[in-house]
Amino acid sequence: MDLRGKKALVTGASGGIGAATARELARRGARVLLLARRREELERVAAGLGDRAAAVHAADLTDPDAVARVASRITADLGTPDLIVNNAGAGQWKFVEETSPAEAVAMMAAPYFAAFFVTQAFLPGMLARGSGHIVNVSSTASRFVWPGATAYTAARWAVRGFTEALRADLAGTRIGVTLFEAGAVASSYWDHNPGSRERLPRIARLVPPMTPDEAAVALVRGVERGRRLVVAPGLMRLIYLQHRLFPELVQWLMVRTGHRRLRP
Repeated sequence: MDLRGKKALVTGASGGIGAATARELARRGARVLLLARRREELERVAAGLGDRAAAVHAADLTDPDAVARVASRITADLGTPDLIVNNAGAGQWKFVEETSPAEAVAMMAAPYFAAFFVTQAFLPGMLARGSGHIVNVSSTASRFVWPGATAYTAARWAVRGFTEALRADLAGTRIGVTLFEAGAVASSYWDHNPGSRERLPRIARLVPPMTPDEAAVALVRGVERGRRLVVAPGLMRLIYLQHRLFPELVQWLMVRTGHRRLRP
């Protein structure tokens, strides 16, 4: 996909991978639409994009009515985006018994339902136009499981399932679908979720964390090349290969080197 002059919508664009992706898209010539809950942070990101910032919208993307309203405004003002990057997401790493029902629902709401609602709102316009590209941002938690991050992991598997089902839905159309799965990213996520970093399996710590900018470059390059799956960083692709060849061994290592409950 040639990004020059294209309208690219990025959710969760107020920081981390979302803000970095917005900057990288703008650098490659796209006009960027920024969506997230925090308007002040969105305005800060937009200021760094200069005239490449097409629009800023603060909205709760886990609310389908709010998504419908903001999608209507965007479509009326700018038309249907050429590219959607569904990056909005959150979630703490906890065991099941540590996770309240409300927390479990919230972790499924973003990223999965947010991605579904945004895609559903703009997909008719893409189909009518006969072009578009959708990126769903997930993590390696959609491939491997480890102790102490149950609801977080389930939500990432939901994003992966949604991506595969969406790709099947769009077979024969000119709309591309990319799944982006990243290892650990050195972002403010860890600051907002204390205790999560310590629950990384020891084997996963062999892969150095990426910066948000490095993740964004990999994501945008994958869109330009029309990739179905983008895995970053490069070393993580080796672990994916090992998982395909020896799934039970790799899964055993994830659990064996993972976090353990404190014994009473």
